[in-house]
Amino acid sequence: MTSNMRPLNSKKGEVPSHGRENCGVSDQAFHGNCQSCDGVGKPSYPRANGVSLKESGTCSFSCDHANALLVDVPKGSPARPGHIDSADCGQHAKNESCMPCNDLQQESDREQAGDTLDDLFFFNDEEDDDIDWEPSARLAENRWFCLNCTMPNLDEVKHCLNCHELKGSEVAAGYDVFKTHIARAALVSADTAPVLVSTAIGFDERMLLHSEMEMKPNPHPERPNRLRAIAASLAAAGIFPSKCALVPPREITKEELVMVHTSDHVESVEQTKNMLYSYFTSDTYANGHSACAAKLAAGLCADLASLIVSGRVRNGFALVRPPGHHAGVKQAMGFCLHNNAAVAALAAQKAGAKKVLIVDWDVHHGNGTQEIFEGNKSVLYISLHRHEDGSFYPGTGAADEVGDLDGKGFSVNIPWSCGGVGDNDYIFAFQHVVLPIATEFAPDITIISAGFDAARGDPLGCCDVTPAGYSQMTSMLTACSEGKLLVILEGGYNLRSISSSATEVVKVLLGHGPSYGTDAAAPSKEGMQTVLQVLDIQQKYWPVLVPIFASLQVQAQQGPTSSNYVNAENMLKRRMLTGGPGPVWWKWGSKRLLYEVLFEGRRPRKSKAKGK
Repeated sequence: MTSNMRPLNSKKGEVPSHGRENCGVSDQAFHGNCQSCDGVGKPSYPRANGVSLKESGTCSFSCDHANALLVDVPKGSPARPGHIDSADCGQHAKNESCMPCNDLQQESDREQAGDTLDDLFFFNDEEDDDIDWEPSARLAENRWFCLNCTMPNLDEVKHCLNCHELKGSEVAAGYDVFKTHIARAALVSADTAPVLVSTAIGFDERMLLHSEMEMKPNPHPERPNRLRAIAASLAAAGIFPSKCALVPPREITKEELVMVHTSDHVESVEQTKNMLYSYFTSDTYANGHSACAAKLAAGLCADLASLIVSGRVRNGFALVRPPGHHAGVKQAMGFCLHNNAAVAALAAQKAGAKKVLIVDWDVHHGNGTQEIFEGNKSVLYISLHRHEDGSFYPGTGAADEVGDLDGKGFSVNIPWSCGGVGDNDYIFAFQHVVLPIATEFAPDITIISAGFDAARGDPLGCCDVTPAGYSQMTSMLTACSEGKLLVILEGGYNLRSISSSATEVVKVLLGHGPSYGTDAAAPSKEGMQTVLQVLDIQQKYWPVLVPIFASLQVQAQQGPTSSNYVNAENMLKRRMLTGGPGPVWWKWGSKRLLYEVLFEGRRPRKSKAKGK
C-alpha cells in the first residue's frame, strides 16, 4: 500500500505549504541533524497505511478527563447524546471505535503545540537562499502566543499585534455555559415526531479531544478552542438551546465513508485510534481520539443533510471538527481527515435530493471536494478562495478548472489574485457568478463549506470579510433551494472572528435579516478582474452568464471612476495604518519584515520567499 504522507514545503508542481513544513521538534534548531525528520521536513517515523507512527499502543479512557468533559446537570438526570459519561470510562460498550487516551491532558489546562512562525506563514519555494533563516533556532524567549489567533508577540506588548486581543485573555471562557445547556436541548432525529424544526445544531464534545499531542514552539491553529469559542458565542447570544434543536451524534459507518473515500484511506484514519499521536502530512495530525472525532463530524453532517431533505429540519449548522474540504478520495491533508461536505452531499441524495449545491467560502480551495465530484453533474461545486496563480495553499482551484467528462461546468472556481479581499468582493462575486449559476442549477439542498479564515484578522487567510459579510452571503443562499441550507464549519483560526461570524450565520438560519446592504458591493480592482475571468470561462457552460459578462466588460472599460473599485490590499493597508483591526503585517509591508524587526532586531535580507 502506498503512503499518502508527503511534505508540504512546495516546489514547482507540488502543493504549496499550508504552513507546517518542518517536523517542529522544539529542542532542535533544524540545522541538518534533527532526530525526528529526514532533513527535508518529513518526519521519518515508521508508517502504516499512510500514517506516520510517532508512538503506538492502546490505552484506556481516563476517568478524571472524562469528568472534566461532563455536563453539570441536576443529580439523577439521564446522560444525553453530545457529552462524555464517566460511566462508559474505559469500556465504550456503545462505541468500540472511540478510544480516548489516558495520556491526553485536559486540553483546557494547556495550549496546543504547533509549528514555527516560518511554517505557519511563509511559502518555501525551490530557492535555498533562505536556508539559514530558521526562526525556531533564534526565536526570542520573551514572547507570548495570542490565545485568540496564535500569533507571537513580545512580552512587553500587552495586546496582540495581529488581532488586538489582550494578553492572556481566554476567548472561549463562556463554553461552560454552553455545556450546561446540552442536557436541556431538544433533540431532533428521524425517529422523533414529524414536527418541523427551524434550525438544528450538530455538536459532540468528543470532537474536542482531537488535538495535537506533540509539544511544539507554536500553537497549532486548528485547535479545540475553535469549537468552544463558537459554542460560547451561541450561548451568549441566546441562540442555544432556546432557539435550536440538537442532533443526536453518531459515528459515520465505513459503508458510508467508502462512498466518498477509498477503503485504504478510511482504514488509515481508523488505525490512528491505536496511536498516541501520528501525522498524515506535516500539518495534519491525529491522536487516539481523532478517528472517533472525524467519524462523529461526518456522521453529524450526514444526519443533518438527511433531516433537511426529508423536511424534519428547515436548516442546520454543523459545529464540527476536524474540518474536511481538503480530504480527497484517498488522502488526508490540510488539517482534514474525512470530507464532511462530500459525505453530507451523498447523504442528501440518498434522502431524495437529486441536485446538491456546495458553496465553499473557506479562504483555501476545497481541493478534496472538487476531486470527489469533478465528474458528477448532480453536484455543483462553487469555491471562492485565494489562489494567486497557484502559490496559495493548496495550489489548486484555478478559474479554468471546470470539472471533467459529464461534470464539465459543474466546478466553478473564483480564485482571488491577492489577499485583502473583503465583503464587497465576495458579495459582488455572489451577485454576478454564484447566484446566477445556482439559480440556473436549481438545487434541492445547498451545503456551505463555511470556513471563516477569510475573516478580518485571521492569521492564515489575511483577508477582510466581516461577520456582516458572512451574514449577507448566507442570506443570499437561502433562496437557492427554498431555504434548505446546511452550513458546515471548515477553517477559521481567529477565535473572535469565527465565533462572531458563525453566530451571525446562525441568526440568518433562524430567520434574522442580514445586516449588510447589497447595494454597496463595489468590488476592488482585483475582485473585478477575477469575476471577469471566471465569467469568460464559465459562460460556455452557463449561458445565463453571457449578458452579465458583456455588461461587466463595459463597466470595466469605463475605468475605476465609474465603477468605484479600489485596490484590495491598498485599502486594507490604509485601514491598518489608521489603527483598524486586521493583520498587522500590512503596516510593515511584509510578514517577514514584521518577524525580523520584532523578534530579531535586524535588517531583513532580500528574499524570494512568498507569503502564505
